[in-house]
Amino acid sequence: MKNILNSIFRRLPKVDDRGNTNLWHKLIEEESGLWTKAKKRAQKGKRILVATSIGCYDNVNILESSLSAALTLRGANVEIMLCDGLLPCCMATKIDNASSAKLIEMDNTPRCKKCFSKGKALFEPLGIHIHWMSQLVSGEFLQKSEEISLKIPIAEIDNYKYNGMAVGEHAMAGVLRYYARGNLDGEPYAEKLLRRYLKASLLTVFAVQELLRREKYDTAFFHHGIYVPQGIIGEVCRKEGVHVVNWNPSYRNQTFIFSHEDSYHHTMITEPVSEWEGITFTDEMKKTTLDYLKSRWSGSRDWIWFQEKPVEDLTEIVKELGVDFNKPCIGMLTSVMWDAQLHYKANAFQNMLDWVCRTIEYFSRRPDLQLIIRVHPAEVRGLVPSRQKMVDEINRTFDKIPENIFIIPPESHISTYAIMEKCDSVIIYNTKTGIELSSMGIPVIVAGEAWIRNKGFSMDVSSPEEYYQVLDKLPLNEGMKKETIERARKYAYHFFFRRMIELPYVNSPKKFKFVLELKSLRELLQGECPGLDRVCDGILNNRSFII
Repeated sequence: MKNILNSIFRRLPKVDDRGNTNLWHKLIEEESGLWTKAKKRAQKGKRILVATSIGCYDNVNILESSLSAALTLRGANVEIMLCDGLLPCCMATKIDNASSAKLIEMDNTPRCKKCFSKGKALFEPLGIHIHWMSQLVSGEFLQKSEEISLKIPIAEIDNYKYNGMAVGEHAMAGVLRYYARGNLDGEPYAEKLLRRYLKASLLTVFAVQELLRREKYDTAFFHHGIYVPQGIIGEVCRKEGVHVVNWNPSYRNQTFIFSHEDSYHHTMITEPVSEWEGITFTDEMKKTTLDYLKSRWSGSRDWIWFQEKPVEDLTEIVKELGVDFNKPCIGMLTSVMWDAQLHYKANAFQNMLDWVCRTIEYFSRRPDLQLIIRVHPAEVRGLVPSRQKMVDEINRTFDKIPENIFIIPPESHISTYAIMEKCDSVIIYNTKTGIELSSMGIPVIVAGEAWIRNKGFSMDVSSPEEYYQVLDKLPLNEGMKKETIERARKYAYHFFFRRMIELPYVNSPKKFKFVLELKSLRELLQGECPGLDRVCDGILNNRSFII
């Protein structure tokens, strides 16, 4: 392995003088005295592991390199962990850059060398120690990961745990993300690739365990908290008693969501209502919330959005759909089938497709109601376009769609908000849009793991029986009560303005493309940016990530 590493290092491409890599060279050179003193002081500070792992994930590395610098300037002893080709596949492995047929024949993916070199080039200028994952795994554990990944029956991988850690769940989530599908049906290389992801999961376990055996950290900080390797890093750190902080880019321009101990996919569901229900909700806060929610119809204040120039004119919508708004309408919002396929206790159905099919079956027996299914636009406009389309699955399951059921495909420019505003109520699985619709006074039924579950302003079901009992009461023929709407809006304010933390030095000139806009290292010092202070305080002192 060492010879392989040396060979890769010799072949590293030169990094040009543009972008964020060169920026760290420039900033540190201009503030060398400040940076040298900070690093010396940090040697006695709290030990923070920035477990970036994926060197080519530009958007991640931009934020994590800046937080590495900010934490160092605040006296923290920061170290980095990066993969150098150890993992046979990971979150950076996508079907459009590594076909499954070729992938299973290789020791690492075609992107590994580029990923390794980009991570090295970005983080090395900081002068912070980097732990390379291949240097943490001995031949014994290389063999062990191979043996286990080949031995486990394929049907048991999803639920397979290694020493109590859910390595199988994250392996399955990783391969579903790779295929951009909600299941692996019809993929000829699926089993081999799932075993490959399981091997990558196990290698991550062994690498992180060895690192934590050698070094003691107060906190491990890294993005997402799910998939491979991030989900596995979290599993190991929590088991070893290392405090975990995860983060994700959020919706509003230049904002991010941070969470303690687990991915926000989980923590936003379990977050106690006491974090927000007691806040004084002023008229100004209400106006701020409603103005922003209205802006989400077009995404004008967001750096993550999925509809371009949405059609809001009801005449055009009726013409395209053929729906009759004089009859009761029930809305239904799907999500991307492969996204965040984790295990949740509150799901009423086996999966989202099962929910969709059973709902269509139910409404086929309710000609008094019109069901409008809005397929998520991210199926075609997301960063990883789905290869398993909801419309295709519906057409495969049903010979004929009942006349009272209308399906808006992901390509349609119909405004989700405009159409749902005309509905008596809306059924969701796990979309965040439930927050916005509730704030509009539209009753929302939750059949999956949506974040509004158990917040006191939605109708939550946890079994098919409960679900059908709620559907039997439709149409409701009335909106939400005033006090319930107020509660929903208060939560919307909490979610969009208190949990989403602004870091103004990160910008996005292009969709899904982040850049650093720093003129001096001093912009990262304590007291210069309230959002950055809150984030660093949360990482260093386990304080709340709430503004």
